[in-house]
Amino acid sequence: MIELENVSHSYGGGELLSGISLRLAPGSFYFLTGPSGAGKTTFLKLCYAELLPSAGHVRLFNADLRGMDRDTVARTRRRIGVVHQDCQFLDHLPLRENLSLPLLAAGRDAQAEAANLQELLNWVGLRAQAEALPPQLSGGERQRAALARAVIMDPDVILADEPTGNVDWEMSLRILQLLVELNRMGKTILIATHDLNLIRAAKAQVAARVLRIKDRHLHLAGADL
Repeated sequence: MIELENVSHSYGGGELLSGISLRLAPGSFYFLTGPSGAGKTTFLKLCYAELLPSAGHVRLFNADLRGMDRDTVARTRRRIGVVHQDCQFLDHLPLRENLSLPLLAAGRDAQAEAANLQELLNWVGLRAQAEALPPQLSGGERQRAALARAVIMDPDVILADEPTGNVDWEMSLRILQLLVELNRMGKTILIATHDLNLIRAAKAQVAARVLRIKDRHLHLAGADL
């Protein structure tokens, strides 16, 4: 799915990540931890081709990122769903249209996908909010909407950057359950989080592995989490 081989990334004249190697296998479930500023978001951006590594190789679905042109990168990104930390939406469009934007960008007929969109809204519990504008949504509703938007193209991999960072524990568990369901459908999941309780809750349901960024390097965390 996604493979990093001896990857480093520099920012502002200093090295933020160094010598990172990882292979995200199909159907795997990972958490990514580390202190603020350690490079978790940068790591995710390397995984979905928002950034190029300063050194090493990133391979997306067996293709080296450095050999891809812009169109190939765009097509490849459709296989990777990303839940961004800031949950940005177009505030003047209702939720239904916001979720349809990836379909339009890919040249697909949103009307033909209406049944799938309705099913997706039901799945995340937002059917009643389909015509609501983003500012009218609660924090938990926005996070679930962001997850729905990330999976509307039926991606193989879902990368989530602090998807429960701004919601209460009950909503955190609800979002986690949606991600666990995706994993049970065969999707590869990688979640960046500070919440060790969330990790413990996930490990009770799936064979989740925990990665930690420390001192620029990526480590597999111990079984004590």
